[in-house]
Amino acid sequence: MNDVETRAIALIDELRALPAETAWLEFKGNNTDPDMIGKRCSALSNSARLEGRDFAYMLWGIEDASHAVIGTHFDPDAATTGGQLLQLWLANRLQPSIPFNFRVANHPQGRVVVLEIPAAMGAPVAFSSIPYIRIGSATPKLTDYPERY
Repeated sequence: MNDVETRAIALIDELRALPAETAWLEFKGNNTDPDMIGKRCSALSNSARLEGRDFAYMLWGIEDASHAVIGTHFDPDAATTGGQLLQLWLANRLQPSIPFNFRVANHPQGRVVVLEIPAAMGAPVAFSSIPYIRIGSATPKLTDYPERY
C-alpha cells in the first residue's frame, strides 16, 4: 500500500468515526444519480463554507446508518451521463467552477470512492444555476434559506 492509499484510508476511517453525517459530509452506498451528485456538490461546498471547513466529502461504499464499509461498484472515471464523462458533465454544471476530486481507495473492508469538494469561496456554488445547501439530511435550494448564507 502506498502513502496516497494509506492517507485515503485514514481519511475514510476518520470520517466514519463521526457520530453522524454532517452539513459537509455524506455517505452513499451505490447511489450514482448524476443530478443527485451535482446537487450534493453544490450543497456540501456551500455548507462547508458556512461550517468553516476547507473541504466537504461524499463517500460511496459506506452505509449511512452504521458507517460500515460495504463497498461500491461506482467508478467515477468511467461513469457517463448525457454522452459525457460524469466528471466533465459535473464541471460544466457547477458554477463557479470548483476543483472537486474523486479518489478510489481499496479499504481493507471494501472499495470506497471519496469525492473531495472544496468549500465555496466568495459566491455560493450552484448546480445547473441553482445553489443548494445542507440542512440536516435535506438538500434544499439555498434561495429558500437566504439567511443561511
